[in-house]
Amino acid sequence: MDMRVLLISALLGFVSYVRAKTDSNICISVDAKTCGECIQTGPQCVWCKDPDFKPSRCDEKESLQKAGCSPLGIENPRGTVTIDKNKAVTNRKMEGGENLRPEDITQIQPQKFTLNLRSDEPQKFTLTFKRVEDHPIDLYFLMDLSDSMRINLENVKNLGADLAREMRYITKDLRIGFGSFLEKLAMPFILMTPKYLQNPCFPNDCTAPFSYKNVLSLTNDSTLFTQEVSKQKTSGNLDSPEAGFDAIMQAAVCTKEIGWRNVTRLLVFSTDAGFHLAGDGKLGGIVRPNDGKCHLSNNMYTMSNYFDYPTISQLVDTLNDNNIQTIFAVTEQFRALYQELSALIPKSTVGTLSTSSTNVIQLIIDSYNSLSEEVILENSNLPDGVSISYVSHCKDGVSRTGESGRTCTNISIGDEVKFDIEITAKGCPSNGKSKTITIKPLGSNEEVEVVLNFICECECHKDGIPNSPSCLGFGALECGVCRCNDGRLGRLCECSEDEVQKDDLDANCRVDNGTEVCSNNGECVCGTCECKKRDNPEERYSGRFCECDNFSCDRSNNKLCGGHGRCECRRCICEPDYTGSACDCPLDTSTCLASNKRICNGRGTCECGKCKCTDPKFEGPTCEICPTCPRICSEHKDCVECLQFGMGIKKHTCEKECKNFTPLKVVNSKDELPRSDDQTNIDLCKERDVDDCWFYFTYTTNKDDNDKIEVQVAEKKECPSGPDIIPIVAGVVAGIVLIGLALLLIWKLLMIIHDRREFAKFEKEKMNARWDTGENPIYKSAVTTVVNPKYEGK
Repeated sequence: MDMRVLLISALLGFVSYVRAKTDSNICISVDAKTCGECIQTGPQCVWCKDPDFKPSRCDEKESLQKAGCSPLGIENPRGTVTIDKNKAVTNRKMEGGENLRPEDITQIQPQKFTLNLRSDEPQKFTLTFKRVEDHPIDLYFLMDLSDSMRINLENVKNLGADLAREMRYITKDLRIGFGSFLEKLAMPFILMTPKYLQNPCFPNDCTAPFSYKNVLSLTNDSTLFTQEVSKQKTSGNLDSPEAGFDAIMQAAVCTKEIGWRNVTRLLVFSTDAGFHLAGDGKLGGIVRPNDGKCHLSNNMYTMSNYFDYPTISQLVDTLNDNNIQTIFAVTEQFRALYQELSALIPKSTVGTLSTSSTNVIQLIIDSYNSLSEEVILENSNLPDGVSISYVSHCKDGVSRTGESGRTCTNISIGDEVKFDIEITAKGCPSNGKSKTITIKPLGSNEEVEVVLNFICECECHKDGIPNSPSCLGFGALECGVCRCNDGRLGRLCECSEDEVQKDDLDANCRVDNGTEVCSNNGECVCGTCECKKRDNPEERYSGRFCECDNFSCDRSNNKLCGGHGRCECRRCICEPDYTGSACDCPLDTSTCLASNKRICNGRGTCECGKCKCTDPKFEGPTCEICPTCPRICSEHKDCVECLQFGMGIKKHTCEKECKNFTPLKVVNSKDELPRSDDQTNIDLCKERDVDDCWFYFTYTTNKDDNDKIEVQVAEKKECPSGPDIIPIVAGVVAGIVLIGLALLLIWKLLMIIHDRREFAKFEKEKMNARWDTGENPIYKSAVTTVVNPKYEGK
């Protein structure tokens, strides 16, 4: 068993080795001119900076070492990860549970990294998130004040003190605020008559319509909240959807006016209606897209009639950028609509609005717990060519990748979860400068700063010698090669663009003024083509325009030039005995010889060692098969039979129909008939005559006259002997008798078996019979027996 495993392992190793050798070597194929170009090709590519190194300088490390590059001459910079800020996550128990300032609470660790990225080489790091107890909360209650929300407004008036009391189990630092919204002041959303603008609920008492107003900025005074909300009145509008998106946008971006802190931010959105989307403003002649900026004056939104409603994507970006988590408290009628909206807004949830203030408080508490139990990581926009991936390690012990790798759920207070993050760069930015991205949990004010430095040049680039004599003074000697100054070309910067225009240089490298420079197989340097090198050193481009190669010729049997020639400038030069575009056509005709030693049986031509039959009746590898032709022996049978034996169907017309036969030569038996040799092709025939006897003869065509047929025939025939009647009759009779006896024996055996079964059945029934042997009590015998007591039997 061990030997078999060893053999399989060796086979797999050999296959891997062969595959590695046959795969394209990207390090060589890119034909990098500088060390920077080389290391950006892939993490496996390294550069040899030795001055006298002749082979390709950009290759895999092992290949360069085998080619003679010194260990100190190899440039192979690698990416790194450095932790710059690593403040531990907050542990309330270790810190005595004292109240901390919001800026002193840490839920994610580390806080800053610096990554040195090399092209296609991933760099990994791990983030730890811990849900901290008693985190400060800012809660802003945004309410629809259309007249249908009158009952809900009464409940919210008593919300402040009750909410502060119930939320003390979650946080000791709670601030609450209040804002309201209705609709844009334009037809057809609002009736614009003066009477309606003063009291849209006439004859009931309502406040004048408005778009959005900030009633109370965030405060920790629950009594003030109750007082300000108590002053509010409902209003009215014409259509059912409201300007909720306008209100959310202003509440999110007006950070200073609302009083948002860098803590957990909750926005409770309460309504019993739908919402207007971007584009609905056109109904009122409002066509300018929402600019996503704060436009509050005296706590009123002043640009509602100037800017259209925001788009959903604008809301998503704005809420995420401002770390706001949204709770939609809506009536059951519109719950499904807001569920669809919540699915588009990360860190948002939906609850059913009740007429009871207690239920509203419970909805807020439950929604907060639901949002806090989930952490979703999000990163800022990535630079071009940079990708990021996440792997989450949550409480259930399962590692998740893809979009699920950004998320962990069911996180309780004090729980820690980890995220493995991998960042990969493809190439270098155009300016090569550092970039900074951020990673943060959605809804949190904390973020991780990641500085990205791109490895675009080798260390030896810093040691370059400007205007080096090795580069004829026209370029810097960097990493063993010349980096030419502007206006200079060539491996040693020997060519000047001023002396020969670049267009002229390229023209000298094109075939017949075509569009391809050096046939796309090289570079034009100073008007001369320098051909590319191939991974396989035996393969090469050649020619003035690199138009030739020794590996693109036709193949046969998966061999270049069929293995019978050499490839020169994409054409096969065949060996003397072969021809054809792939040297797959042998000139030798020995494979076309038929059994009669004639080429293709005289009925075809030999092409590329194979017969091409010219007579349509014949086929086969040597044109000897004629499926539609009668057999030659059968054709001559009747003439031989009549000439030799005076029998057959031609015995009366023999002289007329068989006149092309020469006089027959007769031998005694078939063993004396001649056999075919190298000089003469003789066919041996065996045919049956009218008496059912076999006779034998040979024939051949006269060498001097093809119309004359020479035949030799055996005088003795082979006739089958007649059947022996007596043994046949005796065998038939004996067979009938034996079959009869066998049938009788079988019948007798079956009867014996049947009789024995019946007798056994009888015996069984007999044994089962039970006879009553008791005396009849009525019967009295007439015989009385008296015994003499004195009788002693003597």
